[in-house]
Amino acid sequence: MEVSTSSSHFLAVKKPTVSDPLGYLKRAGVLWDRRVRKSLNAMCTELKVPLHGQPRISADREDFMAKWNELSNYNMDLANYRPVYAPKDLLEVLLSLKGPAKTTEPTDHIPLWEFSHIALPVKNLFELRAHYADLLRSDSYLGVPDLTIQCQRILEARHAPMCQQFLKKGCTPAPYRGALWASVLDSKLHDYDIEYWQKLRNSVWTTDHIVDKLVFKDIQLTASNDDQYFVFEDVLYQVLLCFSRDTDIGGCVEYEAFPVKGKTYEGPPSGVVPFHGICMFAAPFCYLYDSPVNLYYTFRAFYIRYCHRLTTINTHPQGIVSLCLLFEKLLQTYEPQLWSHFRELQIQPLRVVFKWLMRAFSGHLPPDQLLILWDLILGFDSLEILPLFAIIILSFRKESIMQVASLDSIEAILADLSSIKVLPLVQLALSRD
Repeated sequence: MEVSTSSSHFLAVKKPTVSDPLGYLKRAGVLWDRRVRKSLNAMCTELKVPLHGQPRISADREDFMAKWNELSNYNMDLANYRPVYAPKDLLEVLLSLKGPAKTTEPTDHIPLWEFSHIALPVKNLFELRAHYADLLRSDSYLGVPDLTIQCQRILEARHAPMCQQFLKKGCTPAPYRGALWASVLDSKLHDYDIEYWQKLRNSVWTTDHIVDKLVFKDIQLTASNDDQYFVFEDVLYQVLLCFSRDTDIGGCVEYEAFPVKGKTYEGPPSGVVPFHGICMFAAPFCYLYDSPVNLYYTFRAFYIRYCHRLTTINTHPQGIVSLCLLFEKLLQTYEPQLWSHFRELQIQPLRVVFKWLMRAFSGHLPPDQLLILWDLILGFDSLEILPLFAIIILSFRKESIMQVASLDSIEAILADLSSIKVLPLVQLALSRD
């Protein structure tokens, strides 16, 4: 779904002259973060609301507290609020990135919409096969009783590496998934965690912040309209509102550092500016936990370790730029016919799959399959499975894609992933010649 965002100035990143071959990319990361924050500041100015929030009036505070467990019944005027940015805004910036051209190559020979000029190291299929070798082992297919017993013993041992190894099988018994994820992400609850959650909750109750509106707006635009997640609307409000107040997140998240002149802009307490679809990173956790507190800490740990890298421009090997580059190289190498088809139609292949990559397929795969995919992300501690999985989906629907000639038609072919099974397709992708 296309959404109107609050900014129209996300589209160009100037090419700097720097000695660092990745300096332009680091600079782009700093500029992207600055522009997102600037857009939030501009929205505050436009709507005449303070960036740092203001105390809730007594009646509003009491209403908010009374409806804390059913915030879908809380009345809030969101008519003038819109997402600060959407995946398409980040994609346009990524497609505009231009690194320093090699002196031996005319710049005209560098296609404007390919990532091949970006000097980030990415794996080839052989290296991916080595990394994901456990997925191709025959002992991945144990019986359900055996899996359950093995899972129980691993959890009793309280050893995170063993939990991580178990997740590599891609067939985690559903009742134990939440405990396994919490062990791998080290998000098991302590007394001080519960106290900190209550502190965050009290901050939401007592302070009215612009991010509250953006959180409500995002959930209403996405999870509330999703057949698989609308029932979790109330708990998502709690989790995302507390997330927006959590100042510990900013200290855990790595941002690109690069000297760039110009004004700096402040962001929300967490440092994370809500964007269109942010709640879909939290929504799958609703299937794992009954308690919002348990859900919150595991989601927060997952966001810090993985999701943050999908929403910022960075040079990390697990970052969105590296994943886009990996996708293009895999597509060129293993699906040259599809690659040529996209080129002939002048359609950037990333336009088709970027929303999958940036959301780690949340909201696109059925929850049971998405949780298997995220099992593999945690088990192998890698987001590289996302472009690999995107490639095999395109391969799976190649015949239909080759028969159409427009972006809309290709997107229609790929819109319904309800029949997709993660594990056999990933194994197929890894075992290709």
